[in-house]
Amino acid sequence: MKLRFLLSLTAAVLLPVAITSAQEPTGKIHGRVTDPTGVPKSVGTVSLSTDEGKTLKYNFPVSATGDFTGDGIAPGTYTLILRLPDTAPGKIVDSIDGIKIVAGQDLAQDDDLSRKEYLDKLTPDQRKQVDEFKKKNADIMKTNSVIKNLNADLNEARTDNHDKKYEEAETIMLKDTAAMPTGELLWYELGLAQVGLKKWDDATASLKKTVELASAAKKPNPELIGGAQAALGEVYARSNKADDAAAQYDLAAKTNPSKAATYLTNEAVVYFNVGNADAQSAAADKAIAADPKNPLPYYLKGQSLAGKITVDAKTGAYVVPPGCTEAYKKYLELAPTGPYAAESKAILDETQTKVNSKFKAKN
Repeated sequence: MKLRFLLSLTAAVLLPVAITSAQEPTGKIHGRVTDPTGVPKSVGTVSLSTDEGKTLKYNFPVSATGDFTGDGIAPGTYTLILRLPDTAPGKIVDSIDGIKIVAGQDLAQDDDLSRKEYLDKLTPDQRKQVDEFKKKNADIMKTNSVIKNLNADLNEARTDNHDKKYEEAETIMLKDTAAMPTGELLWYELGLAQVGLKKWDDATASLKKTVELASAAKKPNPELIGGAQAALGEVYARSNKADDAAAQYDLAAKTNPSKAATYLTNEAVVYFNVGNADAQSAAADKAIAADPKNPLPYYLKGQSLAGKITVDAKTGAYVVPPGCTEAYKKYLELAPTGPYAAESKAILDETQTKVNSKFKAKN
């Protein structure tokens, strides 16, 4: 009985030792797989083998960015094996010997298929294909670099145009349109800068080039084309070519209907600035038709007619052109505290017309 008791006690003491015994420490590996042209592979499997690839002991997938990671690897020396989804059974794409995994360490090991050891294994035809692709890729990278610089210049020119630094914008865009004559956005910003500088002939050429290139694109951009047409309208309006200007503004509204009201209101504003009251009145009518709730065209309509107010020689009463009073009243109805409200009220009072906030003018 005593011996049996001692044996039981010994087992009870040893049992916890067996359960809590520590696992063997392991190591990790990470890296990136790139093809012979230096482009990361987006598929494949990286494996570790101890028999030159006959048996793949550890397998780690290659991510879409060409990266792979692996852990829980027993310390030792391995061969790194690369296989792709279409690699035939028993075949490998690449191997790297002497991969040493150390317990507690994360080994950085890339698989660069542009290294000499790998390229030397390729056939002459394969090497030719790699060289051709490298050249093509280099050309693409060069083009991408140029485009990146052009985009930076384009943003700078847009900022300059916005800040009315038209000379700076023109200088940048003249350089860039020479470097890339097919860049419609470059021509557009150049045209806007030349409008700001009142270089009407140059602006006309640049904006026409914008329309030509943008219209020929695989997916024509109506906002860009409409914007260039409206800018051409401004050029013609400021060059005293009212008919040509109206045609361009109408074309812009047709090209990009979502901004028709904006284009036509701007047309009326430009005519206001150049003092063409008749063209201003016609443009205001078009803008009102495009957006009856916008107060500005009503003011522009009234203002275009206000210059034609006369005084009856016999009665001394004001003779107001048809539509003038209605336009001012409609403006006040839509914008009673707007920037032109005081002026509109003053004109209505001066012509002895009572302001009726409930007036409903015909659109």
